[in-house]
Amino acid sequence: MLRVDQAGEYGAARIYSGQLAVMGNRHPDSTEIARMRAQEQHHLDVFNRMVVERGVRPTALAPFWHVAGYALGAATALMGPRAAMACTAAVETEIDRHYVEQAEALGDSDPELKARIEEFAEEEREHRATAIAHGAEQAPAYPLLSAAIRAGCRAAIAISKRI
Repeated sequence: MLRVDQAGEYGAARIYSGQLAVMGNRHPDSTEIARMRAQEQHHLDVFNRMVVERGVRPTALAPFWHVAGYALGAATALMGPRAAMACTAAVETEIDRHYVEQAEALGDSDPELKARIEEFAEEEREHRATAIAHGAEQAPAYPLLSAAIRAGCRAAIAISKRI
């Protein structure tokens, strides 16, 4: 679980970095994106610490997620601020689903990890709500864009569990 969560938070931070690289601070949504990126970085820092403390092997795909996350963020920002927010809404939808599944699977077996997952899931839901409030659903071809990004997230989760 930690390997996947660390990889996912790393990818999320890279998506926001790519969006900010394109949008800079010129757009009103940049402030929200920077705030969400800071939260994702905090999540990543916590999982980085837990991975080391527990001796969990990080995913071997970190270099790929480094590039892929940034590219997804930059590409959606190039499509416009609403597409950037559509990316956020799609990613956070899948991450929330993933965290809920993890919390259920953990039960009472690892209270520390479960507490972190539940805490971070709440912030991911808030990111999704922010994205929707900032026009995610008005992005060009939103249903197609959202479906493609969500499928990519599900694939990334599945791959990071194994590699």
